[in-house]
Amino acid sequence: MFFGRAVRVEPSEKRVVVFVDGQNLFHAARDAFGCTFPDYDVSALAKALAARQGVVVFSRPLRYRNRTVRLPDGTSHVVLTGEEKGIDVRIGLDVIAGAHRGAYDVALILSQDQDLSEVATEIRVIAREQNRWIKIASAFPVSPVASNRRGINSTDWIPIDRALYDRCLDRRDYRAGGGATDAASKEP
Repeated sequence: MFFGRAVRVEPSEKRVVVFVDGQNLFHAARDAFGCTFPDYDVSALAKALAARQGVVVFSRPLRYRNRTVRLPDGTSHVVLTGEEKGIDVRIGLDVIAGAHRGAYDVALILSQDQDLSEVATEIRVIAREQNRWIKIASAFPVSPVASNRRGINSTDWIPIDRALYDRCLDRRDYRAGGGATDAASKEP
């Protein structure tokens, strides 16, 4: 006779929720692949990383500030730059709340932000308390030239290679001022 807790069994069909830190993902893609602007399609990337997905979208507005940059020729220019604030806290809260509610079996975080490693530890506590199987993973762009080839500590790491990333590009160019344009249809 077995006295103790039942063994947590991995479900055969998993519910996945994807959490995206857009700034962190862009900077990793820039570092790994040389991307000059956020050209990924979040939904396509999520679908490519998980067979089944539930995408929870929460956006934080960027805070814009004037920043002085010095160019190689010695001249200085003031540019308006966007900075996101608080998204790692929001992701952490959403990952933990979703685990408490039993909203997912797998939390997939598209980020390398080590501030989220404590969330992974808390998810393991919740899994024990609820006596259920929960996985937390971090996915991130990686290449031979990437300076950071690590996912979030205490998570499963899912590297995104260039081929996968390129299959998930958003062909619209949002940098054009008057709305989205299709980069594929632009005249060279």
